[in-house]
Amino acid sequence: MQYISLVTGGAGFIGAHVVTHLIEKNHTVVVIDDLSGGFIENIHPKAIFKQGSITDTDFVNTIFDEFQFDYIYHLAAYAAEGLSHFIRRFNYQNNLIGSINLINAAVNHNIKCFVFTSSIAVYGDQELPLKESQKPQPEDPYGIAKYAVELDLENAHKLFGLNYIIFRPHNVYGPYQNIGDKYRNVVGIFMNQILQKAPLTIFGDGNQSRAFTYIDDVAPYIANAPAFAKAYNQIFNIGSDIPTTVHQLALEIGNVMKFDIQIDYLEQREEVVHAYSDHSKFTTFFNPVSETSLSQGIQKMVTWVKIHGARESAVFESIEITKNLPTSWK
Repeated sequence: MQYISLVTGGAGFIGAHVVTHLIEKNHTVVVIDDLSGGFIENIHPKAIFKQGSITDTDFVNTIFDEFQFDYIYHLAAYAAEGLSHFIRRFNYQNNLIGSINLINAAVNHNIKCFVFTSSIAVYGDQELPLKESQKPQPEDPYGIAKYAVELDLENAHKLFGLNYIIFRPHNVYGPYQNIGDKYRNVVGIFMNQILQKAPLTIFGDGNQSRAFTYIDDVAPYIANAPAFAKAYNQIFNIGSDIPTTVHQLALEIGNVMKFDIQIDYLEQREEVVHAYSDHSKFTTFFNPVSETSLSQGIQKMVTWVKIHGARESAVFESIEITKNLPTSWK
């Protein structure tokens, strides 16, 4: 049976990989993207591309009227946790209201399953490793928006029978990532700075830790999730099990790229210091293959980055609050 799937954010990083896996499984794939953070060259040539924003209700409804979707994969988001404090209206409009437009359409068109990529940002600063059984306590507007969408999906299932699967990925990196975005994705930021022979910038002392996750350990499972009926209406942490400090990450990337790095330590910003997850629930449901090591993943991404070269770091033009904004973001 050939399914018709909608992927929001399909010109972006994770979305582009999910599209590829769906097409390899013979899905007909429609991509929605406004190209504000993605690139048209990321879109699979066999996908049907519709340029527009999920915040545009009429646009979303028109797409749902045109196609009879089986599955929705919602990956469109502006995933800058730190910056979200200073772009609160933009954050909620794009990451919450846009998601509600999709949920409304999914209910009205009897979608079989709504697959949503949330974030471990919903947890906030809690006992590690982070587990799905913990009550979310997000500490930034980005995490708040993601948690609100999770709650709305739960409500839509109870009231309307909309099935969903929620993934909480973290610190994913790999080919197709926008290395020119200076507000998010530290792996790409470091690689872009090395290509420009610039110092690597680290907020604080660099001892904050994350479990950096290669894209191939995430995208295939998101794409194939609706095939696992037992996973319906469940939440899953997904990603690496091995935490690494930002300072260690900088050294590893410098080593792989064969570059004698210099580090420019900036003022500490508001962020959770340590964050990594327990993935035993995900393992039980999806039986994943072995994890890509950090050095292997970085090498694969470096190969892609060297082909495509450095990107100019664009400045976010719509800052809403400048109070306490990190100097390097002004």
